[in-house]
Amino acid sequence: MKKIFISHAWNYDKYYWTVHDWIQEELDVANYSIPKHDNCGDNLTNKKLTECINEQIRQSQVIIILSGMYVGHSDWIQHEIKKAYDMDKYIIGVRPWGSERLPQIVQDKANIIVGWNKNSIINAIKS
Repeated sequence: MKKIFISHAWNYDKYYWTVHDWIQEELDVANYSIPKHDNCGDNLTNKKLTECINEQIRQSQVIIILSGMYVGHSDWIQHEIKKAYDMDKYIIGVRPWGSERLPQIVQDKANIIVGWNKNSIINAIKS
């Protein structure tokens, strides 16, 4: 069983759910992601969310970064990428469908970058 964390912007959670469903259909995984509906509890502060993110990443083996250009403007996703990199986690950058550009942080920190394709993501998780 692979332990995964899917990094995403809560405002773009339809992409999270697509990738989540693709993975659930094909692999036996434990999902340590933090979706909007399960966001580390009530009265969420920045400190509490940071601690929660760090712990979820610590427990994960594979970090999947949904790499829209909004990543470059999201302090939270940048924190997740940096934390995963510092913890020496396997980072998969997922290039959005039809996108030519990726945020520099994803290019610099990802172990592999794959296209917006179910098989590409599944194969990257398996490797």
